[in-house]
Amino acid sequence: MTMQRILLLILLLNTAIAAGGVLLNYQLLKPLVSGKSAPAQAVQAPVAAGEDESSVAGEAPEEGGEPAEYLFFPINKVIVSLPGEDREHYFVLDLVLQADLETDRRKLDLIDPMVRNSAVAYLSALKFEELRGKSIPELQAGLEKALLSDFASRRVATPFKHVLVSKLIVQ
Repeated sequence: MTMQRILLLILLLNTAIAAGGVLLNYQLLKPLVSGKSAPAQAVQAPVAAGEDESSVAGEAPEEGGEPAEYLFFPINKVIVSLPGEDREHYFVLDLVLQADLETDRRKLDLIDPMVRNSAVAYLSALKFEELRGKSIPELQAGLEKALLSDFASRRVATPFKHVLVSKLIVQ
């Protein structure tokens, strides 16, 4: 009789654990199922009401702020070779351009070579130790400033808001 009670307790415990797992998954997935799904390549980013769009990413939005949607356009494999003290060093960067959702994707395709050129020109002017010592936010800010000034000097419209570093490989 005790063996039957033990088996019954194990069965009830397993059922309770399985039901808890189902409820937990339902609670975690409910916002994804009931809410609007964002279009491909569009991501919501917090921007507070009245906040400047050029503010630093990662700042907490003020209460009552509306989320903004952005389009992200990848610029893959920007390769830079820099001389070091004892050997050549290679940097491989993957960049992402953050643009408004309404931005025409063809405009972003057309500026790809200019973004690559500006990024390589900016990074090639730095020394290996200087570039290696930069944090990702510093590198992003420097790249963004260089790209925006290069676009302005050539009188080319900038269809993007920010430049993000999505991958950095140093050899």
